[in-house]
Amino acid sequence: MVFNLLFITTVIKSTFGVVTTGLWLIPLLLATITYYKYDQVDPEARAFDHQDLYADYDFIVVGAGSAGAVVANRLSEVRKWKVLLLEAGPDENEISDVPSLAAYLQLSKLDWQYKTAPSNKSCLGMKNNRCNWPRGKVLGGSSVLNYMLYVRGNRHDYDHWESLGNEGWGYDNVLHYFKKSEDNRNPYLSGNAYHGSGGYLTVQESPWHTPLVAAFVEAGTELGYENRDINGETQTGFMIAQGTIRRGSRCSTAKAFLRPIRQRKNFHLSLNSQVTKVIIDESNMRVKGVEFVKYGQVRRVYAKREVILSAGALNTPQIMMLSGIGPRQHLEEHGIKVLQDLPVGENMQDHVGMGGLTFLVDKPVAIVQDRFNPTGITLQYVLRERGPMTTLGGVEGLAFVHTPYSNRSLDWPDIQFHMAPASINSDNGARVKKVMGLKESLYQEVYHPIGNKDSWSIIPLLLRPRSRGWVRLRSANPFVYPIIDANYFDDPLDVKVLVEGAKIALRVAEAKVFKQFGSRLYQKPLPNCKKFRFMSDAYIECHIRTISMTIYHPCGTAKMGPAWDEEAVVDPRLRVYGIRGLRVIDASIMPTISSGNTNAPVIMIGEKGADLIKEDWFHNPEYRVNEKS
Repeated sequence: MVFNLLFITTVIKSTFGVVTTGLWLIPLLLATITYYKYDQVDPEARAFDHQDLYADYDFIVVGAGSAGAVVANRLSEVRKWKVLLLEAGPDENEISDVPSLAAYLQLSKLDWQYKTAPSNKSCLGMKNNRCNWPRGKVLGGSSVLNYMLYVRGNRHDYDHWESLGNEGWGYDNVLHYFKKSEDNRNPYLSGNAYHGSGGYLTVQESPWHTPLVAAFVEAGTELGYENRDINGETQTGFMIAQGTIRRGSRCSTAKAFLRPIRQRKNFHLSLNSQVTKVIIDESNMRVKGVEFVKYGQVRRVYAKREVILSAGALNTPQIMMLSGIGPRQHLEEHGIKVLQDLPVGENMQDHVGMGGLTFLVDKPVAIVQDRFNPTGITLQYVLRERGPMTTLGGVEGLAFVHTPYSNRSLDWPDIQFHMAPASINSDNGARVKKVMGLKESLYQEVYHPIGNKDSWSIIPLLLRPRSRGWVRLRSANPFVYPIIDANYFDDPLDVKVLVEGAKIALRVAEAKVFKQFGSRLYQKPLPNCKKFRFMSDAYIECHIRTISMTIYHPCGTAKMGPAWDEEAVVDPRLRVYGIRGLRVIDASIMPTISSGNTNAPVIMIGEKGADLIKEDWFHNPEYRVNEKS
């Protein structure tokens, strides 16, 4: 923008040097003025942080993440509705735009910097046996911190939700909402019945790939898996990853859904506004509004219709419990008056995998930090929107495979692979070990000897864990982080499935196509696993429990279910049981985790949740009676 503005200014000066008058200058001057006020006409200019808020709004949305941004956009489509969106963090920055720099956002001020509780079953190679759980504290939420992978999950995930009593959540229903958001720019998917175009959210491949990802997909075919669109009719198979990027830059939900609506007069956004509780009228158990803190000042704002919690699977349950909605005994322990006894914070699920599975190569085809030409790569990115900086956080390939524990007659694989043309060693300890929280002794013994060596990796992920974790209050102080217990591998079958997934990953890496690169497994054993034969089932299990790689997909902590489901917190229309005017629309409502990266499903939940609100207020007599104009 600065270069273009300088160019236009130079043109005007040179033009004025020749001709100082003339009507032909007017269009040029208007164009220049318009460009000077670029933020007011550019659909991707940043949203406004409103300082003078109204006393009340029709709807208050808490959390501007992958769901909240969508909800605020869709509700403000109704011009007579005033909508307020509250976000605890600041706006995105320039680093967040660059796909390859995703890891540099973790542990920054844009990250809540959560950690799991210490465990003796997982995260054993991490400091204090605790896994880092990055969560976006920023406009756009975790869609600003994530690796941008666009994965919808499996048809059977949503049919299963519906079979649990959640009417309207089957695959045939939710497919419409996936397509509604999407603007898929992959030419080979144009006109596909499973993809949308013209939506707010841009989806496409990275414009730059290493030869390793092509080999990865071909290796899949050697093993009998097809190269396919894993977001299409069939999920099982291998593909080059699709991501939420636009012209080589990250397309967060803030960029996709909020920047285009910043001029709507009925939409207000308040940044750096941390909600501390929902205000509930105890006489009729109806939500009145929310209390939040902005720049140290406690403020209240009221909702004439509804409050929607879209703060994510960790913050949403924390806010609910602080407001008196949650497990009775737990709230009473913290001196919080119980307004509604519900299993808030339970049923937590996450995808966990095996990190650190490393393959060395002899050809310079991987991403290695010390071989980068920073100037050349940066110019390639800035000028052409191409090059290594467009990779999706470093992930290039995805695959979905069956272990012996899954039913092969169903297209419902139980393991996902993330393929990256790099590994823990590729930056010589500069960043990756920090965001993973690896113990220094482990890194020095195993990965430091191959620092900056050409390598690639496969991360096998457990798609449908049987184990359940929880999030609970550590304190009634809203600024004290909650206790997060992932409870990985509580069910012993989980680690057995993951062991089988790792064995399939090894077979992929042994495919003939990788021989051209001299690819081979790095065989330095982890120090605490040396007692087992290298790559035996027992060793692999030890490795999994040591480098327990979370891909940061917590969900399920405000479970959706019918009234007879004792574990349910919200009904199938996402209304909190027993509290009028309060809904949850985010990853918290998932009864079971989707089979794949959760960002796309959460955006879908935002789309469908907004439609449910519109349906209720426009078509439900009970809502019309209570409507306040």
